[in-house]
Amino acid sequence: MSKTPTPHNNAKVGDIAETILLPGDPLRAKFIAENFLEDVVQYNTVRGMLGYTGYYKGKKISVQGSGMGMPSMGIYSYELIHFYGVKNLIRVGSAGAISDKLKMLDVVIGMGACTDSNYAHQYNLPGTFAPTASYTLLESAVNVAREQGVEVTVGNILSSDIFYGDEGLESYKRWKKMGVLCTEMESAALYMNAARAGVNALSILTISDCIFTGEECSAQERQETFTKMMEIALNVVK
Repeated sequence: MSKTPTPHNNAKVGDIAETILLPGDPLRAKFIAENFLEDVVQYNTVRGMLGYTGYYKGKKISVQGSGMGMPSMGIYSYELIHFYGVKNLIRVGSAGAISDKLKMLDVVIGMGACTDSNYAHQYNLPGTFAPTASYTLLESAVNVAREQGVEVTVGNILSSDIFYGDEGLESYKRWKKMGVLCTEMESAALYMNAARAGVNALSILTISDCIFTGEECSAQERQETFTKMMEIALNVVK
C-alpha cells in the first residue's frame, strides 16, 4: 500500500472501493458514474483513464477505465489489487461474437478466457494455465441476471492480443469449432492477476459486433447503451 499514488493512478489509499467495475473505455466509466452512482468523487485522471467512487444502493463502489489490451488491464488490475486493496474486479466490456448463437447486444459472462497471449509466462508454470472467473462472482451474476429478467450466455471466451489479425477470419473459425463464444482483449490478464493475488474477478461482456456478419455498434453506443451489463455488474457484490 506504500506505492500510492502510482504512475498510472493518482488515487490515495481509501479512495477506491473493494469492489470495482472495469470498462475498457474511460468514457463508459464516466457514463456509469454519472448515471448509476450517488455522491460520486472522481479520483483519477492520469492518462485520461478516468476513475470514480460513489454509492450504489448504499454500497461503496468504484468504476475505472482499464484501457485496451492485456498489458493495460494487467497494469491497472495489478495496481488496484496490490496498492489499493481491491477485492472484487468486474470487467464490463464489449466483445465480438464468434458463436452463431449470439446476436448484437447479447450479454456474455466469461467463465473461462482462452488466450493467444504470452501473459502467463511470468509465472514460470510447468504447463498451461487456464484463466477462469471467480465462481462466487459468476454465480451471483447469473442469479442477478435471472432476477432482472436478462438472458445471459455463460461460457468460454477468447482474450486476444491481436485486433487486426494477419489471418483475418480464419483464426476465429478455429476458436469457433472449440465452442468459444466471443473475443475481446483483456479478461485473461484480469483472471490471471486475480488468481495470483487470491482475489475475485469476473468479465461481463456485451456483444458490440458480430465478426462473421460485419454488424457493429457505434462508438457512442458502446459507451452509453450497454446498460443491462452494467446493472448486472453493479448488483453482483451485495
